[in-house]
Amino acid sequence: MSDGPDMEDLIHTEEPTFQHVMACVFGIQEHESRTYLALREHPGSTVEELAEVLDRDRSNVNRSLTTLLEKNLAERERRLLDPGGYVYQYTATPLEDAKEMLHAALDEWAETVHERIDGFGDE
Repeated sequence: MSDGPDMEDLIHTEEPTFQHVMACVFGIQEHESRTYLALREHPGSTVEELAEVLDRDRSNVNRSLTTLLEKNLAERERRLLDPGGYVYQYTATPLEDAKEMLHAALDEWAETVHERIDGFGDE
């Protein structure tokens, strides 16, 4: 699990941004949720292009993209280059899908908390 914002942080934030909610619910860093939002605005971007947009080092952007891929928040496609070789292009998971994933994760968390509350004293 990441050392980014967590559910407790989310609970105590009066007006969380979508970026903050993503970071807390998915257990990712806020710069990773910022990378997701940048991908939404620049679909099909390469690591180099995203690094420029985000004003971050390519290695850091690459790590963020790896996390997003692991969380199913991004997709990667290999594009062949005319002179030879290839480059990876990244696209954000559609917003509606990401929202569904957020709702499902929150519902699962809430259900677990309700079970803990209901089961208290049964030990």
